[in-house]
Amino acid sequence: MKTIDELIAGGVGGKRVFVRADLNVPLDGENITDDGRIRAAVPTIRKLADGGARVVVASHLGRPKGAPDPQFSLAPVAKRLGELLGKDVEFASDTVGDSAKAAVEASADGGVTLLENLRFNAGETSKDDAERAAFAGELAALADLYVGDGFGAVHRRHASVYDLPARLPHAAGGLIATEVGVLKKLTEDVERPYAVVLGGAKVSDKLGVIEHLLHKADRILIGGGMAYTFLKAQGHEVGGSLLQEDQIPAVKGYLEQAEKLGVEFVLPVDVLAAESFPDLKTKAPAGPSTVPVSAIPAGLMGLDIGPETRELYAAKLADAATVFWNGPMGVFEHPDYAAGTSAVARALLDSGSFNVVGGGDSAAAVRLLGFDENAFGHISTGGGASLEYLEGKTLPGLAALEDS
Repeated sequence: MKTIDELIAGGVGGKRVFVRADLNVPLDGENITDDGRIRAAVPTIRKLADGGARVVVASHLGRPKGAPDPQFSLAPVAKRLGELLGKDVEFASDTVGDSAKAAVEASADGGVTLLENLRFNAGETSKDDAERAAFAGELAALADLYVGDGFGAVHRRHASVYDLPARLPHAAGGLIATEVGVLKKLTEDVERPYAVVLGGAKVSDKLGVIEHLLHKADRILIGGGMAYTFLKAQGHEVGGSLLQEDQIPAVKGYLEQAEKLGVEFVLPVDVLAAESFPDLKTKAPAGPSTVPVSAIPAGLMGLDIGPETRELYAAKLADAATVFWNGPMGVFEHPDYAAGTSAVARALLDSGSFNVVGGGDSAAAVRLLGFDENAFGHISTGGGASLEYLEGKTLPGLAALEDS
């Protein structure tokens, strides 16, 4: 996989360099609520601009249905990117139309242009190879070189991620190189004890990574909404908690397999529960009750791990040499249910381990809860991509960059 430094060494001055970034940030109207992915993209963009390239940045945002949708515009991102770069970023109001062509043509050496949301064009995500290839061809006409740096999208077989690199000389950006290097430390010659912490809402989203990591990890800690399917599989009643009944057979199989392999599965022993989901806008007090997992009342739903579980999980992480964490322990966005996620983050820092926070909600939680991002070993920008890499899957966007 060619690196961006090799690309720059070959000379990028005056050349149009297409950077496929991942600027898929959460928005509240036009306000960016977490700019972590934009900040992560800045080093590669700045390095190319400093080398005299005419940088053309592209990304998706949200899930528009192949047509322009104002609520998914990247206009707020262009403004924030310019603030972080300390220079104006020209924003094209389309992807491959007149605005994009004019903005790229007018760009000076060292200039940065951000195209509108790639998913406003149906060809970006099309499952039809010809339609996707046609859009990739239009994108290729805007550039001389390609840099893949959107790690959060490399598990997608999309035009700008998979088809476009084949049409231009290409290299991996600094962010992708870093992400891959870190994930290799979680899959090759791992320093032990190796602990994995998995949370989030649905156990079905994590089945592949659980199956793969059963053969690599020493212990797996489960939290979040997915924990209740595990608890149900153990015979506990879970009240009104989130539950995927259809996944219980698979979960039972993993628990049995873990026992045979000598992998320790750690599940909550108590939870914070309430009658209803909390109001995340007003943050009104929710009045949770702490209940043991053996006695969750029928009228309550579990929304965070309890105090005994927080202590248990901290103890299980204390001696770990390597930790991978993906998924919050509860509804961390509400202060009454943030303690479990905060306790896991603190335990990672206190352990002195090489730790990786696996993107998505986990990364957002670290920032929202006030932790210093630089104190962690690595905070990934790609939750889904990280999980698929750890499952041992071939990621289309990485495969495209390796074909030099």
